[in-house]
Amino acid sequence: MSTPPPLRELHEIADGVHVATAEIWTSLTTVVVAPDGRALVVDPGITVAEVESLAAQIAHRGWRVTAGFSTHPHWDHVLWSRSLGDVPRWACPTAVRAQQRSLAEDLVKVEREAPGHDLTLFGRLRPIPVSGTGGSTGGAHPDVLHLPWPDGPRHATPSGAGAMPAAMPGAGGEPVVLVVEHQAHAPGHGALVLPDAGVIVVGDMLSDVEVPLLDLESPDPVGEYRAGLDVLEHAVSEHGVHTLVPGHGHVATGSDAIWERFGADRAYLDALEAAADGDADGPDGSEDPRVTGEWVVGEHRKQLDHLRRAR
Repeated sequence: MSTPPPLRELHEIADGVHVATAEIWTSLTTVVVAPDGRALVVDPGITVAEVESLAAQIAHRGWRVTAGFSTHPHWDHVLWSRSLGDVPRWACPTAVRAQQRSLAEDLVKVEREAPGHDLTLFGRLRPIPVSGTGGSTGGAHPDVLHLPWPDGPRHATPSGAGAMPAAMPGAGGEPVVLVVEHQAHAPGHGALVLPDAGVIVVGDMLSDVEVPLLDLESPDPVGEYRAGLDVLEHAVSEHGVHTLVPGHGHVATGSDAIWERFGADRAYLDALEAAADGDADGPDGSEDPRVTGEWVVGEHRKQLDHLRRAR
């Protein structure tokens, strides 16, 4: 008889919003729970043990997973387990296409970094469907989608693309979940906005332990990142967000802590561009306190070298 997995520790950061922290890279998983126990799992974890213990904790609490969401197409955000159920796993349409292109390479990475996963479940993402209602949120940032959860998709079209209307009150107290898409860090990067809870789940953005990590395959990686920060800032302001969940690091609580994250990321990008425009043989260090540890230092140097070559 096999030993049941341990229960993964969850912390409630707002009404119905829970987070768990992985051992690898301080990665954060978010679980959003509707009043009737339906659960949405966002970026479920990295190691097999972590994902299984998350599923065990969800079952222990009497919740039932009815959907998943991957914030972006990098391998550590598209993992899954049969213990979490055979449910729709949503992502922005651009992210789904990007993950399909990188699937072979990503399978090698997951086997190297977190072996033992059921690879038949890896990256099986669905594009967020069109609601059929049309319209947009208006203003300068119309690229807001409605996630089809807790209810499933309605009037979906095969294209899986399109803008959704602004948030409306959830029926019966059900949470409204918006997806704000941008192209910073990875194609089709989607942040979840929970207006009723005042929470935004931003994926691999606005970390307190990692500097901005650029998509170096983009023709304008810094410009795309700045645009992504603008989109997220607009969402925070428009929806009264007071709690921010990054993909790696620690939750930011309160307006001051959130705006500090934005300021730190913009300051890093300013300094990175200034260094790239300077002497090619100049220093490649950074005054940003997050540039520490072999991996982050290496990523910073890679970004600086890339920008210098592109100048």
